[in-house]
Amino acid sequence: MIAVDWGTSNFRTFKLDADGNILARRFLPKGILRVESGHFNETLRTEVEDWLAEGERHILLCGMIGSREGWMEAPYLPCPVGIDDLAGSVMEVPFAGADVRLVPGVAGTDFDGVPEVMRGEETEAMGILDACGGAGLVCFPGTHSKWIHLSDGKIVNFVTCMTGELYGALSRNTILERTMTKGRAVDEAAFRRGIARSAESGGLLHHLFGVRTLTLMEQLSEDDSASYLSGLLIGHEVRAAIPSSGTVHLVGAAPLCTLYAQAIEACGGSATIEDEDAAARGLAAIARRLTWS
Repeated sequence: MIAVDWGTSNFRTFKLDADGNILARRFLPKGILRVESGHFNETLRTEVEDWLAEGERHILLCGMIGSREGWMEAPYLPCPVGIDDLAGSVMEVPFAGADVRLVPGVAGTDFDGVPEVMRGEETEAMGILDACGGAGLVCFPGTHSKWIHLSDGKIVNFVTCMTGELYGALSRNTILERTMTKGRAVDEAAFRRGIARSAESGGLLHHLFGVRTLTLMEQLSEDDSASYLSGLLIGHEVRAAIPSSGTVHLVGAAPLCTLYAQAIEACGGSATIEDEDAAARGLAAIARRLTWS
């Protein structure tokens, strides 16, 4: 089977055996917003053509490829949602030479009743059910971080934080850019200093201006200000998302998960970094419940 996690920026595909083991993988910067004129059919065929030639005939997609801006708009299933719910609502996608299916997204509300949606993370969550015993708090750090609560193998609620996108906007399009060296490796001390600041009075909007003033007053170097900003934003996110104690399961790129683990531990929680191939595991689990043509 071919498993595809197709997001806004990136295209990740895996060739899986019958047991869901990964035989091969590809990672390309060909997310849905980078595909020319919506040529999703052609892009998919080009990237997996050799696997199709080897006899693969089943393809399962998840992620933003199922959004309004993607190939086909898949529905949002309301929480609670488990593997069987996702498998029972996959959509067929027209594609010559293979049976292509698309996993739906998930919708819910935050604790104040404001709508929440996701595409892709629901599949990744299904991929770590064994690792977390089907219950607990799972964080998917990224452009729009997701914090998912699992119970009895189902997604019961979740919240989204625009931390990654906000970091990019602040560091490139505000006055903070003027006192920030680009492209530096994360400075751990500055990152931890930002986390610590997130616990102090004043709130995020006030704390953000401090990124500039600390640099102007030579209390923070321009080389370290990006790391401080990252710690500040992630610290605020984590403090709002986690209880005073407990374990958070982290899924994503190892460097970013490591930063989140530091923030979670600094805020009194504990963190476990899970398999970053959770999307492939989740797609395999859903695929086993499908009747393929």
